[in-house]
Amino acid sequence: MNRYRSFTLGTALLFALAAHAQQPTTTEADAGKSVSSSQGAGLPPVERQLQVLTEKLSLTAEQQDKIKPILKELHDATEKLALDKSLSPEERLSKVRPQRYMADEKIRVILNDEQKKKLDQYEQGPHPEMHGNLNGMTAPQ
Repeated sequence: MNRYRSFTLGTALLFALAAHAQQPTTTEADAGKSVSSSQGAGLPPVERQLQVLTEKLSLTAEQQDKIKPILKELHDATEKLALDKSLSPEERLSKVRPQRYMADEKIRVILNDEQKKKLDQYEQGPHPEMHGNLNGMTAPQ
């Protein structure tokens, strides 16, 4: 059960928001700006992941400060794998899974018992606001 929970959290943390995975429309003011590689990989920004967890788990500012580096580490590792075109989606998942488990364990140490229960419940249901992909492409519009 714990491995399933860890996998689910890792998946939730790993995958991009469908709305954020879409390419942003460019305006004249944005024309000179480039799209970050994480957007190209379809990954949600760390700040958005933290925002979702804060809303779902009622994280304190102190907890947010402790969780943000964990999410950043997972995001960076996932981004690297998502952009590696030599890997199949299954290979990407198998390489990122251990990092997801570690992130889940680190986050759970920071949470109180009530928040852990909320996280368990959140992981059991659908959570499309945290999903994206590991195939290096953006979600369809």
